[in-house]
Amino acid sequence: MRVIIANILAIYQRELRSYFASPLAYVVAGIFWLLAGIFYTALLLGPDGVIQRAALIDLQSQQLGVPAPPVDAPTILLRFFLEALGFISIFILPVLSMGLYAEERKRGTLELLATSPITNWAVALGKLLAVVTFFLTMVLPLLLYQAIAYAATNPPMSVAIVLLGHFGLILLAASILSLGMFISSLTDSTILAAIFTFALVLLLWMIDSLSKSFSGPLGNILGHLSLLKHYGNLTQGILDTSSLILFASYIILGLFLTAQSIEAFKFQRS
Repeated sequence: MRVIIANILAIYQRELRSYFASPLAYVVAGIFWLLAGIFYTALLLGPDGVIQRAALIDLQSQQLGVPAPPVDAPTILLRFFLEALGFISIFILPVLSMGLYAEERKRGTLELLATSPITNWAVALGKLLAVVTFFLTMVLPLLLYQAIAYAATNPPMSVAIVLLGHFGLILLAASILSLGMFISSLTDSTILAAIFTFALVLLLWMIDSLSKSFSGPLGNILGHLSLLKHYGNLTQGILDTSSLILFASYIILGLFLTAQSIEAFKFQRS
């Protein structure tokens, strides 16, 4: 067991160093932070932002001479912002996952990796943990300016709801990255890996809308597979066991398929 953990940590450290040394990774992070900042500013201070909407409701209530209805602006802002981050992530994450194995194929190091004493599962898990950690470092700065905004709320914003929503974002990212890693293991073209990952994720994101075209068990099954539906539960502060199971299933499925893909590659080479 110690050997397996040591192998996973070795792969994890190697992959994580490669991300922090990659100019592309910094470009992706910069674009992510820029778009996140634009969305947050628009949602908070824009003409249709939550502050303007709350002020408009208060003004209308004063004109009508009735008490203004309570508006949970912080929760609304958090939910809309997390939805925006999820939408941005379906474009950003395929770029992060595209080189996980495709680069190994292109450099000719995949055969050495496949025939090494390290198991395929350990390699895949180490790579996945590294790219998820890098995405986590992209998300953490966003919590800083959210904390500044939520500190001014009265009553105070629930920290548990904020953390649960961002935990859902990390689970969403891990699911997409795990599936993207599998697709990356099938080709030596990073561009193709990114395109096919994006197509798959977009399908899983929109499948909830497609499920409404079907009735009965088929529609229920398709709806349950939706990333959007289960991510939405967590962004609304709903800790649903079925959502956690679904994300865990996608993560494990991606790891399993990746390990089988590398095993098939090793068999072909032998």
